[in-house]
Amino acid sequence: MGAASTQQFLDIAEIRQDTLILKDGSLRAVILVSSHNFALQSEDEQNALVAAYITMLNMLEYQIQVVIQSRKMNIDEYLNGLEEKARVQTNQLLKIQTEDYIKFMREIITLGNIMTKRFYVVVPYNPSGSYGRRGFFSQFFGLFAPTKVIKLRDQKFQKYRSELAKRVSDVSSGLSNVNLNPVELDTESLIELFYNTYNPLISNIQPLPKLAELQIET
Repeated sequence: MGAASTQQFLDIAEIRQDTLILKDGSLRAVILVSSHNFALQSEDEQNALVAAYITMLNMLEYQIQVVIQSRKMNIDEYLNGLEEKARVQTNQLLKIQTEDYIKFMREIITLGNIMTKRFYVVVPYNPSGSYGRRGFFSQFFGLFAPTKVIKLRDQKFQKYRSELAKRVSDVSSGLSNVNLNPVELDTESLIELFYNTYNPLISNIQPLPKLAELQIET
């Protein structure tokens, strides 16, 4: 028996117009959110941010999911570029300083992994208005069991997408009120997100082609 495709176990039917369409016909939008150092804020600033965040959550009539993704940072390309600059550097002092910096960074890498974090907010829209009795995580991504695919006709999709867009606008406004910069992921960014998530090793050596080079349904 051949190995099953990862796609078979994902609850994502397709990605269309910056939207995840799940196999049950519901939609998801993903917002990339910036971060700031909460510990550096004064007590009054911290209390104001917490109050604004609570207010945003209390205003929502639907669930959202906050996802924190940690990734090992690949700085090989950055260091290779510095090595090339050091090689052609005519100022001997700058050349030595650059080489020392490269050596220092490579030593740090050998001592431990340099990690980067990204923060996402997943906004749902379910036409049925119910998420059933599934667990919170599986409500959004349903990673553990393939389901029957429900195809959305364009007219219905546009209607559902309009409702989802309203929710994205509300959530983005609330996030902005707590000094976070929200950016909704477009189709290409969504594809790249899942490609990198489920192919962490391959994605480092084989980047995803540009959207125009992929054969996908729009």
